[in-house]
Amino acid sequence: QVQLVESGGGSVQTGGSLRLSCEASRFTLSSACMAWFRQAPGLQREGVAGIDAYGTTTYADSVKGRFTTSKDNAENTLYLQMNSLKPEDTAMYYCAAYFGGAGSWCDVTTRSSADFPYWGPGTQVTVSS
Repeated sequence: QVQLVESGGGSVQTGGSLRLSCEASRFTLSSACMAWFRQAPGLQREGVAGIDAYGTTTYADSVKGRFTTSKDNAENTLYLQMNSLKPEDTAMYYCAAYFGGAGSWCDVTTRSSADFPYWGPGTQVTVSS
């Protein structure tokens, strides 16, 4: 059974930083398109960052220059470094996986949450002004 578990969420003030982690089991990150999504109350789940099997990354315009996703294939862990956080970044953050999906398929700006079959339970990020 594929498993994804996020951690690292919390409460910070505007301008602060957080680093989210997503530990994967029963598959290897080197064979998957991985993505971070977020969902605020009353809003649709939106893609934030993606990284394909080869390490190519994509970002939503709203986080470009502030968020960085990376992965450690040896630890089978995905990361999301979030800097210069804003109140509008407040949301539940999820990691998601799709086996395969290299290159343009893994562009988070063109994928929807329905394209990803595997999800973690999420971790809450709250940014106060």
